[in-house]
Formats: sequence, C-alpha cells, structure tokens
Amino acid sequence: MNFEKVVFGFFVVLAATLNFGFFLGPIDNPSVHNAGELFAAVVVNLIALVMKFGDRTQIGAVHLATSLVASLQLVAAAGLWSYYNHLVDGAPLSPEQISSVVSLSGGALLANIISVTLLVVETVSFRRQ
Repeated sequence: MNFEKVVFGFFVVLAATLNFGFFLGPIDNPSVHNAGELFAAVVVNLIALVMKFGDRTQIGAVHLATSLVASLQLVAAAGLWSYYNHLVDGAPLSPEQISSVVSLSGGALLANIISVTLLVVETVSFRRQ
C-alpha cells in the first residue's frame, strides 16, 4: 500500500465530504450552514490543492484543475460570508445572502465530486506490476 496515495485520497474525499456537509440543507436557511464547516472545507481543499502539484500526468492536471475550481469557489464563499457578516451590518445573514454563499459552495461541491470520480477511475484502472 502506498502511504502517499492513502493521504492523497483521504484529503480528496475529506474535502468533498466537508463541502457536502456545509452545502446540505435548505439553501436560504442560515441556521443549517455552519461557518466552521465552511472554514474547514476551505482549509482541506487548499491542502488537497497543494498535494496535487507535481503530478505530471493528464489525470493529474485535471485533478489540479478541479481542485483549483473548488478552492476558488470556497474562498469566494468564505469571503462573501465574511463580507456579509462583518462589513454590511453585523446582523445574521439574510436568506438572499446565505443563498449566494451556499450556491458558491455548490459549485465547489460539483468540482469535488468530479475529483473524487477521477480518483476512483484512476484507482480502478491501476494495474499492478
């Protein structure tokens, strides 16, 4: 068993599950979307992004692209949450505001699902030597 592949797979799947946990629930209800979970999703996605550098294969390039998309959208979602929460008026997020944040997270979730699918395809097509 290749420990590097295990750690890589762990972070790819953890990034997707954290993002899914934040995304799940009514899109316009701020009480079901946790800021801490969004922060964890951002951090784990950034770690997964760094781990994808250096792979010179075509599938590695697509892994990197999906991770860049997910990280960009999650950082934008966190920035928007912070903007709405701290700079606008300090009041709880309105349904329209949380909808924007959750929508960005949904785009990142799609990129994470693609990344997990690539990981599974790569694993299934791996041939022992």
